Amino acid sequence: MVQNPPEGNQRIIPYLNYSDPRAAIKFICNTFGFSVAFTLEGPDGEIAHAELRRDNETVMLSGPFAPGLSGAGDLSARHASICLYVDDLDAHYEAARAVGAEIAQEPMDQFYGDRTYRVNDPEGVGWEIHQHVRDVSPEEMMAALEAMGDG
Repeated sequence: MVQNPPEGNQRIIPYLNYSDPRAAIKFICNTFGFSVAFTLEGPDGEIAHAELRRDNETVMLSGPFAPGLSGAGDLSARHASICLYVDDLDAHYEAARAVGAEIAQEPMDQFYGDRTYRVNDPEGVGWEIHQHVRDVSPEEMMAALEAMGDG
């Protein structure tokens, strides 16, 4: 019997389109620690599909190969971001800076218990990097949100 989803795949997989998928693959692997699990080149030699893995998680991407698709850099505004949990946010941040990643937000502790920073990839896709550093109850989150609204 066929397994659905295929073995090793999560049920929700981000699928990103890039104008330059080769550059995106290089950046994502070098900056975020993914590795190339699979690539499929079209007849024109361009990336028609790629699967990148980090631990047991997958991100898929391609170039804008079909009508109606565009690369992220062709959009007038950011419409989505990718959230990535890491074990050592500050070390990850330093590694991203070392490879020249565009840092959009420096590391900071958040009211909901995560330490985060933001980075933009070469086509402007936002990557939200998180490390969960403390458990926060819903009541504590609401109180923090209310306090932010007062300031």
